[in-house]
Amino acid sequence: MIRCGWCEHDELYIKYHDEEWGKPVHDDIIFFEFLVLESAQAGLNWLLVLKKRENYRKAYDNFDPEIVSKYSAIKINELLKNPGIIRNRLKIKSSINNAKKFLEIRKEFISFNNYIWQFTNNKPVINSWQELSEIPARTELSDIISKDLKKRGFTFLGSTIIYSFLQATGIVNDHIVDCFRYKELDEILR
Repeated sequence: MIRCGWCEHDELYIKYHDEEWGKPVHDDIIFFEFLVLESAQAGLNWLLVLKKRENYRKAYDNFDPEIVSKYSAIKINELLKNPGIIRNRLKIKSSINNAKKFLEIRKEFISFNNYIWQFTNNKPVINSWQELSEIPARTELSDIISKDLKKRGFTFLGSTIIYSFLQATGIVNDHIVDCFRYKELDEILR
């Protein structure tokens, strides 16, 4: 079975690749989870974040943006002491700020799903990369979305982080064409 080469050396990575990465998301809680996790990953390795994902779910009240938006200084200090997550004050404060902004988007667009999918006319972007080296770190689409999110007050969500978010949530299919998931997702999406 051929997979994208980035996941082949770790069972957790393989499971994530095979079951989740690139599968179109339409659930606001999952979108918020990936915004928090991708932001936490900035400057770090995605596998490190993936290994801490269950700890994040517990620490972040299952990524409920209503709850996270109300986190107090006490909760921030609690998170800073939690060895199960990435203990970076700026990233933690950003996740709380972004929860508030996420709720504002939901208010304006009914759901974050409606907001994010509008950028691609409600259709995934299906790329046709032959090699991992062809896959960009950011694109015009991620530039546009990042700029819009920043204008709305989001933080720690630059274009590279947003592109990773788009890949993870299936708004962009960046599996290489020989990967079995590319074929599976392509059949579902076309």
